Amino acid sequence: MAPPNNQKRVKGTQVYRPFVYGTIARLFNDETNPKPPGTPADHTHSWTVFVKGVDDADITYWCKKVQFKLHESIPNPLRMIDDVPPGGAFEVHETGWGEFEITIKLYYVPESLEKPQTLYHHLRLHPYGETEEEKEKMKQRGEVPAAVYEEQLFNEPYENFFEILTSPAPPGKGGKTKVLKGGMVSSVGERTALIPLTNRPGSEYSLETENLELGKIKAAIEQVKKIAEELSREIQEAEVTLAKLRA
Repeated sequence: MAPPNNQKRVKGTQVYRPFVYGTIARLFNDETNPKPPGTPADHTHSWTVFVKGVDDADITYWCKKVQFKLHESIPNPLRMIDDVPPGGAFEVHETGWGEFEITIKLYYVPESLEKPQTLYHHLRLHPYGETEEEKEKMKQRGEVPAAVYEEQLFNEPYENFFEILTSPAPPGKGGKTKVLKGGMVSSVGERTALIPLTNRPGSEYSLETENLELGKIKAAIEQVKKIAEELSREIQEAEVTLAKLRA
């Protein structure tokens, strides 16, 4: 079926926008996280599942609404979240005692003419990590974050949607650019794929994090090269020994 108004795709163009999705859980505690009235007695944690921009940058100009499919034991397990203000998060707050997989479906703005995208995320309630030290650090923090950095790719978007993706954010009252929570992207009224230069509490996805991860990858590559060279030497020595035995 032809798109409305005979729109054409912008050929040879790809536009991507970074975002974050995941959960954050907190153990109930009478002092730091008291159990709300009416909460079932066997519920041990409060938790939130979310989809939002990196560093709270605005994503509402391309993401219209988000559907969260929770565990069927939870009342009203299918939650649709929309009418989120610019720079806000699509999120659901709940309580419970067990971990499970959450289905997340992103619905794009009507101008995109694109189908929804489905993601999956495992709700974590208990501290985790590769070492006991990491687990203890998370335990002392008092919350269990489990987030994923993702980049939404729009391949050859339709003309009207391309204009939305690449145009400055609409001015706020008084003709001034609306300043959002998110730092370097939305605060200057631009809609770009930029991410912050450095980390801040609660937002660990930045160029600083990217460079740290690249450093780890390079170190791992060098380690693999050393192992491969050592194995190659051992094989050569074994071949020499075998040749002598056969002589």
